[in-house]
Amino acid sequence: MRYNAGMKEPDAPRHMTSEELRRHGHEVVDWIADYLATLEQRPVRSQVAPGEVRAALPSSPPRRGEPFAAVLDDLDATIVPGLTHWQHPSFFAYFPANSSGPSILGELLSAGLGVQGMLWETSPAATELETLVLDWLAELLDLPATFRSDGAGGGVIQDSASSATLCALLAARHRVTGGAATSAGVDRPLTVYASTQVHSSLEKAVRIAGHGTASLRLVDVDDEHALRPDALAEAIGADLADGATPCLVVATVGSTSSLAVDPVAEIAEVAHAAGAWLHVDAAMLGCAAVAPELRWVGAGLEHADSYCTNPHKWLLTNFDCDAFYVADRAPLVEALSVLPAYLRSAASEQGGAIDYRDWQIPLGRRFRALKLWMVLRWYGAEGLAAYVRGHVAHAAWFAEQVRAHPAFEVVAPVRANLVCFRHVDGDERNAGLAERLNDSGELYLTTTRLDGRLVLRLGVGATQTERRHVEAAWAAITAAESEESGR
Repeated sequence: MRYNAGMKEPDAPRHMTSEELRRHGHEVVDWIADYLATLEQRPVRSQVAPGEVRAALPSSPPRRGEPFAAVLDDLDATIVPGLTHWQHPSFFAYFPANSSGPSILGELLSAGLGVQGMLWETSPAATELETLVLDWLAELLDLPATFRSDGAGGGVIQDSASSATLCALLAARHRVTGGAATSAGVDRPLTVYASTQVHSSLEKAVRIAGHGTASLRLVDVDDEHALRPDALAEAIGADLADGATPCLVVATVGSTSSLAVDPVAEIAEVAHAAGAWLHVDAAMLGCAAVAPELRWVGAGLEHADSYCTNPHKWLLTNFDCDAFYVADRAPLVEALSVLPAYLRSAASEQGGAIDYRDWQIPLGRRFRALKLWMVLRWYGAEGLAAYVRGHVAHAAWFAEQVRAHPAFEVVAPVRANLVCFRHVDGDERNAGLAERLNDSGELYLTTTRLDGRLVLRLGVGATQTERRHVEAAWAAITAAESEESGR
């Protein structure tokens, strides 16, 4: 039914007033502060059964608005018990998902401002702060000058390293095909290369980009699970002989399973000789470079065409915040730029502004730079370095305990904050240990497979984790091992 002038004016919704926002906002900030202060009292991993949370909530939405107090009550009673607490100091699973006070407040400010930063013109400060803060981060991580915004390259905040990998692939394809929108019609099929330890997001990227999994070559690794340049050269040579065109090579600096580090400089030599784009994925480990003694993680980056690392993993910044850099922005922008009339602006056409919509898959952009800017200003270079050093020291201590225990062994180099270890009695014993420990609620760790064996992973990286939490984890592990051995 269409509205016309003779119809009754529809009732307006009851918006939250400024005073109500102020009052409830204080309640929410207090709630978050209390939550963070009491995390140690909660089980790390959620204890609910599948479907339990949904069954506890109404099956239909409310017809009339409810008081905010009722929402907070349900948050406490139903939602929080159904959460796995990634900010818990005894969360050692998967990868860190850092949060911090400055970042939380930055997110709050971003939500309150509600700006849409797709173009420079739609919020100049959002664009220019992002450019600045990515340059700041490049300086803190000692990245090559080619990744700074004052040259042909520059940085942008993506939602995740998965998006960064997809953007790198699209830029690589644009460059190698001379601007073809897809691989269709290209005389020679395009191929993509990475180690067997590469993140699964690369396989998803080649599917999304339309190349299919058949275009992906997973290359053998050495004894430390790093890509072998000789095996890469062999794979590329075979594809060239078969009439394929190497498009993208991904080097991993800090693999998900074991923090394996590929030899970037040697890989770059092979990749560039074949005309392929080199993307370096340092999703977690790249942040370690805030500590000068750990800047070995950036070795060879001067040869990379693109690079990414995640402040939302190990640099105290709430998800989502991936720092993605390119040495030459032109292929990326040309691959992703579509300019309808309604997005044209004088500032962009005169070349005086960056439009970050052309550096990512979606059109819309949140003001993510605000939280990262606030984190960098609150902690400073020294505070961030001290934070990373603490986690590295805790992981080194844990590895020492493992090596000294006759029932356990360290099974991969301990490069930073991840220890891969296992019970010497085999896969079944390790699987049982992981299940027993995680079910206890005292800690949470995950498993992977290295060299065909099931391995336990303990990653130190939560914001509130101290040595005492790592010591408690080791005590729980050895106690569980003793109880199992005594059966």
